[in-house]
Amino acid sequence: VDHPVQPKLRDADLQLLLVGGELLKVRSSSWKKNRFYKLQEDCTTMWHESHRTFKRNQTFSIDEIESVRKGRQSEGLQKHTEAHVEDRCFSIIFKGRRRNLDLIATSAEEARQWVNGLEKIISNMKKLNSQQTSEHWIFNCMRKADKNKDNKMTLKELKHFLRQINIEVDDMYAEVLCYVSKHFTLSEEELNIKHFYDLLIYREEIDVIYGKYATTGEQMSVKDLLNFLLNEQREVATMEDAVSLIERYELDDSAKQKNHMTKDGFLMYLHQEEGSIFNPAHKEVFQDMSQPINHYFISSSHNTYLMEDQLKGHSSTEAYIKALMKSCRCVELDCWDGAHGEPIIYHGHTLTSKVLFKDVIKAIKEYAFKTSEYPVILSLENHCTLEQQKLMAKHMISILGSALLTSPLEDQMPTAFPSPQDLKGRFIIKGKRLNKLDAVFSNTSPGVEEDCVSEEDEAAETSNSKTDTNGQKKSKIKLAKQLSDLVIYCKSVHFSGFEHAKDKQAFYEMSSFKESKAVNLAETAGNAFIHHNMTKLSRIYPAGSRTDSSNYNPVSLWNAGCQIVALNFQTPSKEMDLNQGRFRSNGVSGYVLKPGFQRYPGTEFDPMTLTKGPWLKRKTFHIMVISAQQLPKLNKDKCKSIVDPLVKVEIDGVPADTCSKETRSIENNGFNPMWNETFQFDIQVPELALVRFLVEDYDSTSQNDLIGQYCLPLTSLQNGYRHVPLLTKHGDVIPSAGLFVHLMLLDAK
Repeated sequence: VDHPVQPKLRDADLQLLLVGGELLKVRSSSWKKNRFYKLQEDCTTMWHESHRTFKRNQTFSIDEIESVRKGRQSEGLQKHTEAHVEDRCFSIIFKGRRRNLDLIATSAEEARQWVNGLEKIISNMKKLNSQQTSEHWIFNCMRKADKNKDNKMTLKELKHFLRQINIEVDDMYAEVLCYVSKHFTLSEEELNIKHFYDLLIYREEIDVIYGKYATTGEQMSVKDLLNFLLNEQREVATMEDAVSLIERYELDDSAKQKNHMTKDGFLMYLHQEEGSIFNPAHKEVFQDMSQPINHYFISSSHNTYLMEDQLKGHSSTEAYIKALMKSCRCVELDCWDGAHGEPIIYHGHTLTSKVLFKDVIKAIKEYAFKTSEYPVILSLENHCTLEQQKLMAKHMISILGSALLTSPLEDQMPTAFPSPQDLKGRFIIKGKRLNKLDAVFSNTSPGVEEDCVSEEDEAAETSNSKTDTNGQKKSKIKLAKQLSDLVIYCKSVHFSGFEHAKDKQAFYEMSSFKESKAVNLAETAGNAFIHHNMTKLSRIYPAGSRTDSSNYNPVSLWNAGCQIVALNFQTPSKEMDLNQGRFRSNGVSGYVLKPGFQRYPGTEFDPMTLTKGPWLKRKTFHIMVISAQQLPKLNKDKCKSIVDPLVKVEIDGVPADTCSKETRSIENNGFNPMWNETFQFDIQVPELALVRFLVEDYDSTSQNDLIGQYCLPLTSLQNGYRHVPLLTKHGDVIPSAGLFVHLMLLDAK
């Protein structure tokens, strides 16, 4: 079994990690303590010293690390350390909500080695294919099960090992495996471990598929493989494509010389992106990016500054970094007056912590375009006094520099939005503006340095504003010209109806809608909403009553053509799964081109009524849920706790398409459960449909627990036998776990 870093163990950086050393752990200005850290022999686990009474020895997996940052690049190190230790600092950023690990080495060279060593291991682990990841994981579980370290497994140790990999077997089968296991030692140099591994991971379904097509001496010839690609995978493939797959994935040299593919090579191919459910062509930007920006769905965040709930949660620049690294292209800044004349960001009138506005802008500048090069919209919710507004404008101009859009791209008054392509690498400010955009091209100065404007619709909900005689809130704030002038293509205005917007609003004047109002409009005036969004931008935000930062379902708003459907990125939920699925396509750019029937005038499309038109491209979606591989244990503290998995397949789209079906549960087997259950879905509007796979641990007495999930656009899936990766509730890949399915998306008869 190949080790992910063993070929490079002579590397000095990796040697330092294996030997270990003391690092200064930083939690606050007063809490800085030396702790010993060491990479364990499996090269995938970090051990660290703890002074807690019940947790003296603690570990974390390299898989849990999202990134490693050199220098004072975390919020904690910037706040709690001095500039002179910059070159000795580094931070380990974890996936999900786990707190960053901020560390200071004894020297700059040692810090460099820790950072380089960790990055090499992370890089090597990412390069492993699915089969190598699986082998390595199983081997490490064997190591852990060998309690007496004699490099062999007793029946008791073997049963412990099987529970670790999430499978319960009876004593008779365990004794058979134990007999086999006694003929090898748990050493990576022993070849016989391969036999035990093959016995363990044997997949009957692969045998059946391979046997059906392998007609040449029990091996697949290049012609056999081509037949499989054409008939099962429904691909437009050539003989050259089949040869290329053999050259890339066949491990047996003698088979490769004959242009044959063995069963091992076939399984290797099925585990690559060519065998994935997600179309590899959609991993890159493949859509037309030259259309007006309002013709795209835009990945958008609400209360971006929050790491948790909106009553007492932590505000942090890290929340912006996480959202931007997930290709979020519209972030929210809730701005208030801060101490010492510096504006701050937090959820006003609550116990949420505060973060400096300028620190947020610096973080946005640093991370905005690392994942996607397409424009980022900064949605300002402005509660500041004039002086601090002027400072906000100054900070954005000085920090963002030429990337900040401060005037229209055209030399004359524009009549429509520029495209994502035109706006690559640029920041667009969304907020209130004192005058029309025409003033930019006027020879005469407007002469207004400040004036009162109504608050943002969302801000007005929570403000302590006075009401007029009709009981309507009179939410007014003074707006500084310096801040107003930065608003170009996204001027916030109150929504007064579709007819008013059509007749009175310029294209760059956009409205924000509370979820309940937006959903009502989508359900009662879907076609009018779609036409509104053909020329305007619409932003939707969660109700203020969602104090737990929960989310609403974004699908009905996408169905109505709304572009900026803002969700709480910090809250794992089905809604965030759907958001990740929607924006998985088109190179994870954060921009997805809306279907033509949501972009072109004259459309009669209404998601609620589905009158006849070009949007009705009826499809029949056949899916067989065949098996799963190496599902994670949910309760790792209980050795005998084995999952009882079931699979749900959901379609989310227009109401007529929304549907869910599920398999039976398999008792006590998370390692290689098999269902072989078939479902059929009739799809009316495939261009708006999302497919979500949900694997749960069945519980007859309480709510099922999530094991893993995956979501993608229906139009991005590949037909045939495919592997489906599984993600955690936070959207991170679960190494080596997955589903195996057969899919067929056909034109309805």
